[in-house]
Amino acid sequence: MHPEGETKNIVARAIAIALKQNWKQTWGSLNHRLLIIIGSVLMVMISCMLPTFFNSIQKRTGPVLNDWLLAAVPPVNVSWAIFTVIWGWGLYALWRGIEKPTIYITYLWTFIFVTMLRVLAISLIPLDPPAGLVELKDPLTGVFYGQNVVTKDLFFSGHTSILFLTVLCLEKKRDKILAGCATFVVACLLMVQHVHYTIDIIAAPVIIYPVYRLVKYLIG
Repeated sequence: MHPEGETKNIVARAIAIALKQNWKQTWGSLNHRLLIIIGSVLMVMISCMLPTFFNSIQKRTGPVLNDWLLAAVPPVNVSWAIFTVIWGWGLYALWRGIEKPTIYITYLWTFIFVTMLRVLAISLIPLDPPAGLVELKDPLTGVFYGQNVVTKDLFFSGHTSILFLTVLCLEKKRDKILAGCATFVVACLLMVQHVHYTIDIIAAPVIIYPVYRLVKYLIG
């Protein structure tokens, strides 16, 4: 075998062994095992209920906010850029979670609490979408929206939340910096496409951070 190919095989085996040991150790802890099982079940249940929720809020009416910053930005369709960043970075963050199961557990449970809080916030604060909205369509997340375009899931931004959670949950400094950049880029692109009001995007990290701290405290 070529030396370079042999080196790659050795590295691949070393990574596989390390992953197996990490998950074996995590699964060996009753607390971690319950967090993974219960969290995964809850996430599936929430995902099954979301299409009904999003379809119901789409039938409501609410005020259109006077957003001077958004009004200064001409609307442009940048869907491809938004989902390239979200799914590209999402896969990278998932790999980090596979490498270190505690990252996955923290993200999973924070995401569950954030999702429930977002459902509550959207229910209590009905808003019509911003003027100049360009519909944001993603075939991958369409399953959660019942394959319909939803424009009234506004306060607070789900896309910003998903990315900002990786800033909090990832541990390496480089990863946090890259996650912060990805969050900022997507936040700006959402504004460009007039998908969210400014307050929807700004509120996301402000709301999420204490939820993350609470989850970290609860799961130890």
